[in-house]
Amino acid sequence: QVQLVESGGGLVQPGGSLRLSCATSRTIFSGNIMHWFRQAPGKQRELVATITSSGMTGYADSVKGRFAISRDNAKNTVYLQMNSLKPEDTAVYYCNTFPSRDWGQGTQVTVSS
Repeated sequence: QVQLVESGGGLVQPGGSLRLSCATSRTIFSGNIMHWFRQAPGKQRELVATITSSGMTGYADSVKGRFAISRDNAKNTVYLQMNSLKPEDTAVYYCNTFPSRDWGQGTQVTVSS
């Protein structure tokens, strides 16, 4: 059963923007926490953003001031607005909760000129 479906990735030039979406189930989304992670080739999965059920947010230092996480409770969807993108943001982006559920396919973000 696919319960985490990421979308919105693509190829963008440095300085550009993308908006990622994570569609999930009511059961998963009704928990307290949703996260965005990313994994670049040869690197471990990295936590980049967190949002609670009440809308409190947190970010990795590497994306602070550039990325914004949000959620739509009616749609069971979490978003990641990514601005001022850098080549080092290139990765597959995943969403999940805690405790972790089965990982989705992720969505590829490539930042290149």
